Amino acid sequence: MSLHTFGAVDAARAIREKVLSPVDLVEALLKRIETVDTHIQAWALVDRDGARAAARQAVDEAARGVFRGPLHGVPFGAKDIFYSAGLPTEAGSKVMAGFVPDYDATSVARLKAAGAILLGKLHTTEFATSDPAPTRNPWNLACTPGGSSSGSAAAVAARMVPLALGSQTIGSNVRPASYCGLVGLKPTFGRISTRGVMALSYTQDHVGLMARSVEDVALALSVTAGHDPEDPSSSGTPVPDYLAAITRRRPPRIGLLREFFERATPEVADVTSQAVSRLERAGAIVEEAKLPPTFRAVAAAAYLITRSDTASIHAERFASKADLYRPAIRSSIEMGMLIPGDLYVRALRIRGQFRRELGPLLDRYDVLLTPTTPAPAPEGLATGDPQFQIPWSLSGMPSVTVPSGLTTSGLPLGIQLVSGAFTESALLAAAAWCEDVLDHTPAPNL
Repeated sequence: MSLHTFGAVDAARAIREKVLSPVDLVEALLKRIETVDTHIQAWALVDRDGARAAARQAVDEAARGVFRGPLHGVPFGAKDIFYSAGLPTEAGSKVMAGFVPDYDATSVARLKAAGAILLGKLHTTEFATSDPAPTRNPWNLACTPGGSSSGSAAAVAARMVPLALGSQTIGSNVRPASYCGLVGLKPTFGRISTRGVMALSYTQDHVGLMARSVEDVALALSVTAGHDPEDPSSSGTPVPDYLAAITRRRPPRIGLLREFFERATPEVADVTSQAVSRLERAGAIVEEAKLPPTFRAVAAAAYLITRSDTASIHAERFASKADLYRPAIRSSIEMGMLIPGDLYVRALRIRGQFRRELGPLLDRYDVLLTPTTPAPAPEGLATGDPQFQIPWSLSGMPSVTVPSGLTTSGLPLGIQLVSGAFTESALLAAAAWCEDVLDHTPAPNL
């Protein structure tokens, strides 16, 4: 087994059993980056010296029987909107050129406290919006990896790092994970602190996780979740043992949202239907489900809220540096400035009503299921269609994508599972069961 192919859980176990050295793992991943990232361009910055120093420290600690946490010696990458003390954090923007924070984002700090090693910063679209990153999809370099967490998805898929932090305000974590054949989780709003993450919308920003297995995502969530007194949006809901939760796998009760199939390409609908049939044959209870009437207004509400929030967040900076902003985010900010207060309040009320109306539906099923995306990764650098993520970003409900198959052209597809607020244990258990049944662990040919 090549060292760069280790997943997070397997690497952590091997390091604890002293059959894998964190130094050797870091060196293997740095070599992998040198080999393939020239073409993929996932990394905004690789902290070779810092990662090597942290790996040597992890080796010394392990030799003394000291393990800082469940990710001791395991490398991770962070989207370049996550503050990392002493490293440039530029959000893919000339506006932030040269900015070096003096503290770590809470999620970065918690991963480090668990023993993980920050390998570097991963490309993002500008300020996590629509102006594309230079990153290419490892499955087909002519295609986008999705966005805004472009580098996070591409780096994990290309076996340059086993675990990455992303973010999602509209569709920016789950969609690129699916485009790149990964497991990607957007937890409940407030489950992971957003402190130290450059904001796009204070009311819709979620920290997301990407890895190549549900087990790896569950471990990362166990480490990063939990209340942060420095983040007003952070929830005090207790953090369960997500790794223990996924050992309790059973066939889930699935609510199938057929309207998403109807909005997908015929090939995506067919591949997803085949996956659902396999789940049903394996014991899942599958029933047709329908979203509440407010679903029709969800996309409009999400964009109204996001653009208004973005305009507010960037107002001072935009006033002095407007010429440094790229076209898409500049347009979003300018549109956000024109949104009247009554429309913003109406959008917030739609969000609240949609959340309330989802309650009975989410209580009826373990998970809701859709195709993750309406189509596979498109050619070019545009980040793709986020419409299948919007309802869960707006409502703050947790969602996860699991690989489900390949298109005839060889691009990965996924199924998206959704559950109720703070039910990540049940969601990840269902995802792990689906992962077992579908048995689809694709790897790009690099």
